Amino acid sequence: MTASNEPSPLVDIETLRARLGAPSLRVIDARFDLADADAGRRAFAASRIPGAVYAHLDDDLSDHAKPASEGRHPLPDADRFAATLARWRITPATPVVVYDGGSGAMAAARAWWLLRWMGHADVRVLDGGFAAWTAASAPMETAPADVAGAADEPWARLAEGDGWRPGSTPTVDADAVAARGASVVLVDARARERFRGDVEPLDPKAGHIPGAINRPFAENLAAGRFKPRPQLQAEWRALLPEDTAPWLSCGSGVTACHNALALVHAGWPMPTLFAPSWSGWVSDPARPVATGD
Repeated sequence: MTASNEPSPLVDIETLRARLGAPSLRVIDARFDLADADAGRRAFAASRIPGAVYAHLDDDLSDHAKPASEGRHPLPDADRFAATLARWRITPATPVVVYDGGSGAMAAARAWWLLRWMGHADVRVLDGGFAAWTAASAPMETAPADVAGAADEPWARLAEGDGWRPGSTPTVDADAVAARGASVVLVDARARERFRGDVEPLDPKAGHIPGAINRPFAENLAAGRFKPRPQLQAEWRALLPEDTAPWLSCGSGVTACHNALALVHAGWPMPTLFAPSWSGWVSDPARPVATGD
């Protein structure tokens, strides 16, 4: 591993509490439930961190108009996401904190990754999310909120470029994954039973990409928070031999971003994301499938 000089991409409750009210700060609420796509919106409308705007995994952080080869949660195009950021009044110079219900996996890490992919440098994820914020009796906003975000931001800013640098974090496609060499370790963030192929509740085939290893995103956490940096460093070093590069995958490119967040927190440079992940891989029935450990 080549150590990164980046600060941690996480922020704690007290630090965010102290920054609330700063005119430049934007807070993004990314709560989402795969079983109920409107649950996050309802939760946001009921209560939220003061000043937050709402990011919906399907509508804002994905583009479902793309083909199945792009996975179940295809990445939005840069121009579309730039328009979303303009609607939230976020520029490349705007400090941003993102949170979801708790772990960061649904879908705060995805929002963090997308902002980093757009070239944003000052974006953090609230460690412990809304659950930890509530448990700490931190300030809450319950007045009616504009769930869609501000609608009056001029879209002309998009044509002007606005300083975004899409592609600032590395991605690969299925062909690159198939052709990867020994210097790459493909890490799958799904639960172990899905990786093994014992069950598959979401995609048409069970199993994993041949040669991948398994690091369930939940293993980055302890009691709803990220494990201490030295512990994460030791755990990830045990998975990644010297002189290898991690490429990250999951079911649809969402929880893989949680492993990216954990790696950057542990001191790795931003790893490479295979955004279509398992769902994109199995969209082509000719691609090989492995099962077991």
